[in-house]
Amino acid sequence: MDMNLFIDRVLEAARVAGIDTAEVYCESGESFRAGAMDGEINQYQVSASQQLSLRGTYHGKMGYCATQAFDDAAILQLVEGVKESAALIETDEQDEIYAGDAEYPEIPETESDIKETTAEAKLALCLAMEKAAKEADPRVWKVQRAMVFTSSNTIRMKNSFGLDLTDSGAMCMAYAAPIAKAEGKTATGGYVEAGSRFAALDAEKIGKKAAEETLSHLGGKPVPGGEYRVIMRHDAMQSLLETFAGIFSAENAQQNLSLLKGKEGEMIASPVVTLMDDPLLPGGFGSQRFDGEGSASRTKAVIDGGVLTTLLHSRKTARKQGVQTTGNASRASGAIRVAPTNFFFKPGEKDLAALMQEMGEGLVITDLAGLHAGANPTSGDFSLLSKGYTVENGQRGHAVEQITVAGNFYEVLKNIRAVGSDLEFFGSAIGSPSVDVGTLKVSG
Repeated sequence: MDMNLFIDRVLEAARVAGIDTAEVYCESGESFRAGAMDGEINQYQVSASQQLSLRGTYHGKMGYCATQAFDDAAILQLVEGVKESAALIETDEQDEIYAGDAEYPEIPETESDIKETTAEAKLALCLAMEKAAKEADPRVWKVQRAMVFTSSNTIRMKNSFGLDLTDSGAMCMAYAAPIAKAEGKTATGGYVEAGSRFAALDAEKIGKKAAEETLSHLGGKPVPGGEYRVIMRHDAMQSLLETFAGIFSAENAQQNLSLLKGKEGEMIASPVVTLMDDPLLPGGFGSQRFDGEGSASRTKAVIDGGVLTTLLHSRKTARKQGVQTTGNASRASGAIRVAPTNFFFKPGEKDLAALMQEMGEGLVITDLAGLHAGANPTSGDFSLLSKGYTVENGQRGHAVEQITVAGNFYEVLKNIRAVGSDLEFFGSAIGSPSVDVGTLKVSG
């Protein structure tokens, strides 16, 4: 069935059934995933999906229903599903169908070749990455993962007010994770590159960098317990920010799941900290012209020079707080939640080497493990198994592993001494440069 026609028929059926205002949200996409090991493709998956959901107000309550079928029976199911789910709503706090904004931003189109790239080319990249990693150094014993992932998706939103929005995107990612052995020691590591152009993924570069990262961990050993000056390298800081991103959600704050409730306008971080949410970032994995409710996207500093300027809002949380939405409504399994888009610390001017030189003595943490079990997203406390290397006289020292780094994310924000220039996203919408986070407790 023609999708345009189907969407119009759903909206018309909703109107006839007495659903006062209605909205159709349709998401379709394709994905490809493959991996290589021991010179052979050991993983291969291609999938396509399309789902349409209907939200609508019935007798003053908001109902919801979704389908992956596109026929007359599905239209009836959607309409009846909205009416039935609306009847089960007991709270007076309701979502709403939004009529739309007067204008919507345009995001500069990023060149992409993903849809035209053949499966054969993707499989060849997997094998070439594995080969490059193995040939980079004789100490590379095995490549446990050499993976390629691509995806493309299109979102269409149309409602009974006449709002009609479309957005689309595509991305590709390549990752290699070798295992190295030497003198009875084993080390693991990896390297990932991602973007919108498959042709830009360089198998030789990815394989060699993955091998270099892995080899840098060989011979790692713990350090004595105590308090250390710590730099979180961009990838480790990215993981930490991703774990605690929820504290900036107004939805979580209103449910007392964030200690930032009511802190707008207050100094909550070091003056060197600016935290951006930028849905208009060209080529960003979280870039979008509109959010999950149809509000126009806009760039904002959540923290500006250490001051909390805003939490992230949907229309519902904004109404509750008496402010404007920030355009951060997100669709997750039908429910509208608050989520960041392209979320990152604004980079400074010093590279990692300069941060190390300035620090003098301490640790650079390159990897954090146990982020789900070892971090409390509400209190901000964390105690995480980590690895990295020492910094001695401003230079890289020996590899460090089997240590635990502990602290509190709210306190980390306040204690940040410098933010690096090496902003990276590594295939995620959440990114970070390397950050000198001050002093943390370390146990070996």
